[in-house]
Amino acid sequence: MNLGNGIKMIGAYSLLMKRVFAKPEKWRIFWRYFFIELDKLCIQTIPLIMIISVAVGAVLVVQTASNIESPFIPKMYVGYMVRESLVLEFSSTLIALLLAGKVGSNIASELGSMRITEQIDAMEMMGINSAGFLILPKISAATLFNPFMMLISFICGLIGGWLMVASSGLITVEEYVNGLQFAYNPYFISYSMVKMAIFSLIITSVSSFYGYNATNGSLGVGQSSTRAIVVCSFLILITNLFITNVML
Repeated sequence: MNLGNGIKMIGAYSLLMKRVFAKPEKWRIFWRYFFIELDKLCIQTIPLIMIISVAVGAVLVVQTASNIESPFIPKMYVGYMVRESLVLEFSSTLIALLLAGKVGSNIASELGSMRITEQIDAMEMMGINSAGFLILPKISAATLFNPFMMLISFICGLIGGWLMVASSGLITVEEYVNGLQFAYNPYFISYSMVKMAIFSLIITSVSSFYGYNATNGSLGVGQSSTRAIVVCSFLILITNLFITNVML
């Protein structure tokens, strides 16, 4: 993609977002679809997030404990490193990358299918702001709720680490718990929740843009989903670097 096409795409994205964030014509309908999207994009994703987070927490315990060979380093640092790894990166950035694949492809394919079957065109002919009607509930639901998904992931990761400690005996449970409490900084929770909210905005808005503008039939829907995942992942990584420099 050359510079001209990139600027054109940014302009098209900005114009679409201007339509998306226009005041809803009927708040009652907006809130009804808000809760539908909340269930579809967020609630249904919780089991997957929980399973992955528990597994990653257990793996972090094994890797950290195996690499602390010096007898002069307290074993409680296993819990400390697990906590910091989860709260600073995994439960926000890596979970967002996972959501970019699952939620992003879902949004892009859904809107792309509506575009190629001319459902969106029909809504426009009836005088409905299709961008706001279809996209705003998705963005609102994910951006408001996904920071709590970060907390769920963080807690499940800590539980996964605890389960591994209790079952393997790599360190004692007391050492693990002491490490979790050591030098705790509550600001990191706020930092990760802010990151997750911004990442969720990127995932939903960019995926909606590609799906809303899908062309070339069913093949175009697949291409839009793929592009949405790639662009969302790239933007998440770049944004993560920027937010980290600003907030930490």
